[in-house]
Amino acid sequence: MSAERRRLEARIDRRSLLHMAGFAGIGAALMPHFAWAAEQDENLPRVRALVERWIGSGLLPGMVASLGQPGREPEFVTRGAQGFNDSAPITADSLFRIYSMTKPVTGIMAMDLIAQGRLGLDQPLHEILPRFAQMKVQDRYDGSLAALHPAPRAITIRHLLTHTSGLGYSIVQTGPIRELMQAKGLAAGQVSRFKVPGFTDAAPAPSLAAFADRLAEVPLVYDPATHWSYSLGLDLMGRVIEVVTGRPFDAYLREALFEPAGMASTAFQVPKTEANRLTTNYAALGKVLVPIDEPGNSVFLDTPAFPFGGSGLVSTPRDYDRFLRLLAQRGTIDGRRVLAESAVVTGTADLLPPGVAFSAMLPAGSGFGAGGRVGKGAENGLFGWAGAAGTVGMVDMIRGLRSQLFVQFMPPNAFDLIPQFQTALKADVMALLAHLPETRS
Repeated sequence: MSAERRRLEARIDRRSLLHMAGFAGIGAALMPHFAWAAEQDENLPRVRALVERWIGSGLLPGMVASLGQPGREPEFVTRGAQGFNDSAPITADSLFRIYSMTKPVTGIMAMDLIAQGRLGLDQPLHEILPRFAQMKVQDRYDGSLAALHPAPRAITIRHLLTHTSGLGYSIVQTGPIRELMQAKGLAAGQVSRFKVPGFTDAAPAPSLAAFADRLAEVPLVYDPATHWSYSLGLDLMGRVIEVVTGRPFDAYLREALFEPAGMASTAFQVPKTEANRLTTNYAALGKVLVPIDEPGNSVFLDTPAFPFGGSGLVSTPRDYDRFLRLLAQRGTIDGRRVLAESAVVTGTADLLPPGVAFSAMLPAGSGFGAGGRVGKGAENGLFGWAGAAGTVGMVDMIRGLRSQLFVQFMPPNAFDLIPQFQTALKADVMALLAHLPETRS
């Protein structure tokens, strides 16, 4: 093993991964509640200047940003290449690892099953997956595996969707419970063929069914419905969807969402014939970016051990904007209904159980819906989440606006790009004079 690779693996530690997984705050101010003028050809001069500054100076190889208005195609800002050693221009159709931006996709599809009457929001999980009927909880968070008590209430579908189930996350937990999760192959996702602590410590479970069975054997870190704690809940929801629909989770997403919504480039695996569209993912070592997953040898070219409902999708800015547009339009796109309106309206609203304790990852005053943060107060109507490699997607459910940023480096807080983008986007939108009424596009 080369000295550079050893240094890289040592640097990409679990603490860094806490900042990679799409936690709230990264996109909290991304979509301001202001109008913008549809008639202008270029509504994003400050965003364009920001992109030029980061890409033109060589800090990053390439970037895509976008802003979409109700019922219309987005305005994309693209600059640079798919990698420092890749001459292919980065475009709205380049492929990006969206990591935790997978969570809202899984969550909204669960909400659609609820709207169909095939699943209940407050239905006990053990009615679908019986092994979760008698869960134990650690007496102390991340404490001994011997000091446990019975869960005072059942885990429900709501809890899985909102990270209030008490389930742990291998990139968050410490101590013996983290070691147990790793030993059972309860992987948080895939990153690289390099060893990445928290992701590649052990071989992942061989299927979603095995993943769910093994997770049921691990104590909860909190009593259900008491704390917002980032978790494997949306990954487990993939297994719930499999059982309820009788279809493999990835197949169900393809048939029920990706194909009817026109998201042809979104999947858990990149076909080898499409590898030329895949961006390079980097690890930030100080201010230097080192490639950890390149298109020619990407781990995403392999069939994953199972489809990770919390972190596994690869998508394009164009495709993910269609998902956000589908939400903004209450489940319809191109004149076709894909999702039930109630699924979208409820799933993008606050679903947190009352009295839940917050953490730094989800600041007090936030809400949380089906896999994504829900804005309140001045941010009322916002819904979305961010990804571990620097992708962000938000929708303003009141005004139908969508916003995105796509880069590929981990952790995404290694540079101050995202706060700068938030500032530039707000300034651009505020500068526009046209008034966009509050409408359900």
